[in-house]
Amino acid sequence: MASSDDKPLPTPASGTGGGSAAPPGKPTTVESLVLDKGAAMLQSLRPVKQIKRHVCTFALYAHDPHRQVETHHFVSRLNQDVLQCAVYDTDDKNARLIGVEYIVSRKIFDSLPAEEQRLWHSHAHEIKAGLWVSPHVPETLEKAELEQMACTFGKFWCTWQVDRGDRLPLGAPALMVSPQDEPAGAVLPDLVRKRDNRYGYSTKDLRAERANVQVPAGARPGQADYWLCHRKGFAVDVVPHEMKRHAPFP
Repeated sequence: MASSDDKPLPTPASGTGGGSAAPPGKPTTVESLVLDKGAAMLQSLRPVKQIKRHVCTFALYAHDPHRQVETHHFVSRLNQDVLQCAVYDTDDKNARLIGVEYIVSRKIFDSLPAEEQRLWHSHAHEIKAGLWVSPHVPETLEKAELEQMACTFGKFWCTWQVDRGDRLPLGAPALMVSPQDEPAGAVLPDLVRKRDNRYGYSTKDLRAERANVQVPAGARPGQADYWLCHRKGFAVDVVPHEMKRHAPFP
């Protein structure tokens, strides 16, 4: 299966038969719940506890920008130039982990080779258009970092295509791209409206408030947003490959 497949093969995990989109499986047992609670008390879980921020925004599939999803990024900082995000489909307790995004500064992005830059997208429009928000965080608190984030670049791999009804992560990962200020990269109004209603936002008002966010000239340098500039997306396929053998197999 390629990441660009519209529909997975019909299976109990594909969701094509209707019914709930929840993953197949039995309810969690009491024994498992006890283990989870005990482990949470005894283990440090340091990497997870470094997540300090929740960002809600939208993403488009690189091979088909008409397919769009609302995304919830739970962000941890490795340093001021590199962030990493666990991406979920909602912020509910049963949210599904649908991918991972890495975010780097302009300085880091400029150091990447052109072939690698093609996989990354800019965040400038997302920020200025009011699409990128931190739910329940006052805009005055977030505003200080908006200009910095507007000059960052992300690489987002989606591993679970929930928008097509998959009940499990199926097939190859799909490269995602960011919304852009032209028809090919515009977010569907219904998606924005639903998000705004849920959190009490007005994206229109946010866009006006962020009009003075400064973005340096050349905010889309190198090969960033390759799909938008060249009208060619990227899709991943899984193909058999000869294994590198360092010793004979038994």
